[in-house]
Amino acid sequence: MVSKALLRLVSAVNRRRMKLLLGIALLAYVASVWGNFVNMRSIQENGELKIESKIEEMVEPLREKIRDLEKSFTQKYPPVKFLSEKDRKRILITGGAGFVGSHLTDKLMMDGHEVTVVDNFFTGRKRNVEHWIGHENFELINHDVVEPLYIEVDQIYHLASPASPPNYMYNPIKTLKTNTIGTLNMLDPEVHPQSEDYWGHVNPIGPRACYDEGKRVAETMCYAYMKQEGVEVRVARIFNTFGPRMHMNDGRVVSNFILQALQGEPLTVYGSGSQTRAFQYVSDLVNGLVALMNSNVSSPVNLGNPEEHTILEFAQLIKNLVGSGSEIQFLSEAQDDPQKRKPDIKKAKLMLGWEPVVPLEEGLNKAIHYFRKELEYQANNQYIPKPKPARIKKGRTRHS
Repeated sequence: MVSKALLRLVSAVNRRRMKLLLGIALLAYVASVWGNFVNMRSIQENGELKIESKIEEMVEPLREKIRDLEKSFTQKYPPVKFLSEKDRKRILITGGAGFVGSHLTDKLMMDGHEVTVVDNFFTGRKRNVEHWIGHENFELINHDVVEPLYIEVDQIYHLASPASPPNYMYNPIKTLKTNTIGTLNMLDPEVHPQSEDYWGHVNPIGPRACYDEGKRVAETMCYAYMKQEGVEVRVARIFNTFGPRMHMNDGRVVSNFILQALQGEPLTVYGSGSQTRAFQYVSDLVNGLVALMNSNVSSPVNLGNPEEHTILEFAQLIKNLVGSGSEIQFLSEAQDDPQKRKPDIKKAKLMLGWEPVVPLEEGLNKAIHYFRKELEYQANNQYIPKPKPARIKKGRTRHS
């Protein structure tokens, strides 16, 4: 009896031990499975992180492009007036990406008009008007005015002509073809100051003739069309003008002196420096052009600054404003260089109510600031366009 009882006890103990062992084994199995699951989950998560990282690398450039597109769609333009249909004009500006043309574009755009700029970018630059690209009132056309252009507009400002000696002498045939209106008419004077009834004294075979004679023929063409076809014309005779966006290499007095002073080079004066010039700031000229266009004055009108200075005085003034230690260097006098140039603007004052208002030093300081920035861009290897060279094809010289 005792032995049977012991056997039952041992059997019960063994069963409990077996259950305990089975429980331990089961727990070990569950722990093992859970460990594998956790490891697999970790591997999966790490893989997902790597995939997400790769996706992020691929998507980020797309996000950048989207941000750029959003910026282009939300580009901020200079403030523009709203004009009704009857007051808003469609205006064409040839040479509108050039020095004077781009400033005229700014004014007409801000006044609320629809402006179309036509330029072949020989001396003009797209960045002069790039702040308007995309605006609903603005259009830019790459076109050479020597070729026909068919477009319906209310007004045309024709400023498409190389205006600086190095540019218009570079290709005189091209200059003669392009220079078909008298809005840049500055005749070499024998009368001083020059009024509108002065017809000029020009050497027809000299280096400047392509420019000067081209303007004179252009005036004749304008008035012939006015008499024969009834076309309304306005003729502005523009005297020396300066300001931001002048081309750095245009070879004219103000830009030459400013660049030379900023770069510490000698300021080159041709001849004795006693020749006189009268310079107006570009905003004054633009206001005069717009006033003339919207007047009923069909005869030529001088637009310039009657405040006369010698070339030597200009050199010394610019040197002082820049704070330059440059010397003044005298070179031989240029051929056909006019000795005196000063506009008589009585007619503009009387009939347009216009005269220059920007003081000389104020305008020069703005031009100096602009040229200083241009030189900084150049030093940082940022591209500054230059006049396009002539393309020679089949014995003919032509700008594309």
